[in-house]
Amino acid sequence: MTETAPVPSSPEPIRISAVVPVYNEAESLRPLTEELTRALSSMGVSYEILFVDDCSTDGSLRVLLELRRQDRHIRIVRFRRNFGQTAGMAAGFDHARGELVVTLDGDLQNDPADIPAMVKKLEEGWDIVAGWRRKREDGFLLRRLPSIVANRLIGLYTGVSIHDTGCTLKVFRAQVLRGVSLYSDQHRFLPVVYAGAGARVTEMEVNHRSRRFGSSKYGLSRATRVLLDLLSIKLIAQFSQRPLHYFGVLSLTFFLFALFFVLVGLIGVENAFQGDASALASFNRWELPVVSIVILLMMLVVYFALLGLLGELAVKASGMHKRGTLDRLLNELH
Repeated sequence: MTETAPVPSSPEPIRISAVVPVYNEAESLRPLTEELTRALSSMGVSYEILFVDDCSTDGSLRVLLELRRQDRHIRIVRFRRNFGQTAGMAAGFDHARGELVVTLDGDLQNDPADIPAMVKKLEEGWDIVAGWRRKREDGFLLRRLPSIVANRLIGLYTGVSIHDTGCTLKVFRAQVLRGVSLYSDQHRFLPVVYAGAGARVTEMEVNHRSRRFGSSKYGLSRATRVLLDLLSIKLIAQFSQRPLHYFGVLSLTFFLFALFFVLVGLIGVENAFQGDASALASFNRWELPVVSIVILLMMLVVYFALLGLLGELAVKASGMHKRGTLDRLLNELH
């Protein structure tokens, strides 16, 4: 990853950093820059536009370099090879210098004119404002329907009700973004991750436009990755906050199974001592398997209980036993 000719530090703090991941969007970059400049300039605050080029092959970098020569607000980060949108977002967060960070796509489907209203909403006391493309200009079967199903599933599974987690247009307080590593397709789960850590998350309707140039870089093939990322985020969120509770549930589950087989064995013993010949024969046949199952289940009970205790020690050693890293960062905002 390289940053092309970084501009000198501004004498005044930068209020807003607009982070735009780019992959083969050469035709969209000029009109997008014009719209972004118009929207950010109208707010009367200092700003920068940070383009992250994901090793485009269509001349996007050439267009960006030309735009930067014309506008000192533009900065460019370029990957040496293609890493994907999440890596582009993470690189933008690392290089952004603004107090607020705005993210949006580079294909002109997000409307920069929505940014002032979203920032105003954030200043009402929120930490994250997520865009909601209520009226999407996409095909229903391949884009809108999978999005509806995914958003419902994410809401049910995480308890965080966001209508449109896939909308890239979002506004964050910069403090919220510190200290978190992103990978795979996890950029879409940021509101879920930070809401679980105590961030105040809201959403507002935004304009969504049909694609003017090129074609979408994403399709149904990403659905599997999204589901796996959802599972990992849920696990990590629970583990980092209360590992003993998480593994304790598993330990208790196996203990109940063990108790069931112990009761089965006791019933067999009772029948055997009552002189029932068939029960005695059955007990002799199943005695060893039942005892073996009980021993195995009790080993699992001890195993998961110890994992929970080790998890608690690891969390405590990392300084997260009372207040996670995200919580400390969020408290800076209050």
